[in-house]
Amino acid sequence: MADGDGLGEATAAAASPPAPAPGLSPPLGWRERLRAGLAGTGASLWFVAGLGLLYALRVPLRLCENLAAVTVFLNSLTPKFYVALTGTSSLISGLIFIFEWWYFHKHGTSFIEQVSVSHLRPLMGGTEGSISEPGSPSSSRESETSRQNLSECKVWRNPLNLFRGAEYRRYTWVTGKEPLTYYDMNLSAQDHQTFFTCDTDFLRPSDTVMQKAWRERNPPARIKAAYQALELNNDCATAYVLLAEEEATTIVDAERLFKQALKAGETIYRRSQQCQHQSPQHEAQLRRDTNVLVYIKRRLAMCARKLGRIREAVKIMRDLMKEFPPLTMLNIHENLLESLLELQAYADVQAVLAKYDDISLPKSAAICYTAALLKTRTVSDKFSPETASRRGLSTAEINAVEAIHRAVEFNPHVPKYLLEMKSLILPPEHILKRGDSEAIAYAFFHLQHWKRIEGALNLLQCTWEGTFRMIPYPLEKGHLFYPYPSCTETADRELLPPFHHVSVYPKKELPFFIHFTAGLCSSTAMIALLTHQFPEIMGVFAKAIKKRPPVSSFS
Repeated sequence: MADGDGLGEATAAAASPPAPAPGLSPPLGWRERLRAGLAGTGASLWFVAGLGLLYALRVPLRLCENLAAVTVFLNSLTPKFYVALTGTSSLISGLIFIFEWWYFHKHGTSFIEQVSVSHLRPLMGGTEGSISEPGSPSSSRESETSRQNLSECKVWRNPLNLFRGAEYRRYTWVTGKEPLTYYDMNLSAQDHQTFFTCDTDFLRPSDTVMQKAWRERNPPARIKAAYQALELNNDCATAYVLLAEEEATTIVDAERLFKQALKAGETIYRRSQQCQHQSPQHEAQLRRDTNVLVYIKRRLAMCARKLGRIREAVKIMRDLMKEFPPLTMLNIHENLLESLLELQAYADVQAVLAKYDDISLPKSAAICYTAALLKTRTVSDKFSPETASRRGLSTAEINAVEAIHRAVEFNPHVPKYLLEMKSLILPPEHILKRGDSEAIAYAFFHLQHWKRIEGALNLLQCTWEGTFRMIPYPLEKGHLFYPYPSCTETADRELLPPFHHVSVYPKKELPFFIHFTAGLCSSTAMIALLTHQFPEIMGVFAKAIKKRPPVSSFS
């Protein structure tokens, strides 16, 4: 099949005309050159034609008499008119300024600029020159960049996500705020349907009920459906999973329900193993039952970790990674790293990093910052900025600083949370790698590990901002990683609750129209105030401006 595809591509390439060399554009025909010349001189021609028409109609339009009448009218105006005019202008520009400021902080862009680019530029013909041919090198680079941004902005399941009933709901009861967004919960519903359902659910009535339960938006309706599934089949593992996640109000209750789910899930898994070769449907059922079993064991390990049984949690995670090595996409090693750090088993942490901090594997904030923490640990207790500036950095300190720079380049939002420059919130159920959501999820669980090592946060505070000198244009070129994706802000605003101020990198400058409207509002307000306080002086000043001789007139 691969050879056939390659032959088809070679034939198509041979039949197509040769492409121009990179950096060279194909020669333009006389029509294209004429159209480009007319487009360049069109504005000047229209301006000259307008002046000629105005000059030709100066007598029928009585321009001189009308200009004199306008001058008389302006001279008869009182200072109250100017106060009202400037005050109204100040009010309108102030309202525009407030709206622009709100829109920029909510969406990260200027509303006026966005409208101008979207609606006015096409009318003025500004997009014709920016449209590239499908086969041109510029379009190829744009498509490659878009594919890279799409892969960089993929949303991942949070390996350390909390329990809805025992943790998220308790937060809502105490604060009255919803820690999860609709977008985040909708992604979780899709994950549950992928992990816990398959095409053979119609063969078991309890699985049919649970299939509808995972699609239900209302939490009480989901819990009710889980009880209905248990009435049909007391060994329905996914029903226990749903109750443990959403109905249990404490970690102890969640663990008890997960143990019941484990007992039922192991029975179903062994039964599926015996029938897996009978048909493709049975193979799909085995994959679903495997996902259910792995999910249950992982959540049991997290329950043990939260209840203080760290070694038990580590054993469960290690067994999972040995028994189901293909399921590395679940990132169980990040749960293991956090538990080993809690045990202060730094040699074991280094062994896990040696396996997963590989160039061929996807990175994460947990991987990069844990590697930096281990290197920081060897020098942080004796590190002093004054001593380092006097004698220079040792080899171990240079390695620690480089590890911090590497971690900060991957996710520049984390240091603000570790150094408590920004307040933490509950992490979402999904994260965006290199984004603010991943930084919150990492700092929420790992801040205590940084505090435990003496001097680690001090070394981080002294060195993390030096990363930005190595990558002055992070959106265009990175140092150790790909350029920082520009889509993280939009995705993080969907994942994080509205009461959280999303961290943006690189920090955006205020748009031109915010400065313009702020200056316009201030200047008109000042003129209105001066006119109201000193009407005589402002009146004399206005008349002096009006009596200036005109530059030119039509006669």
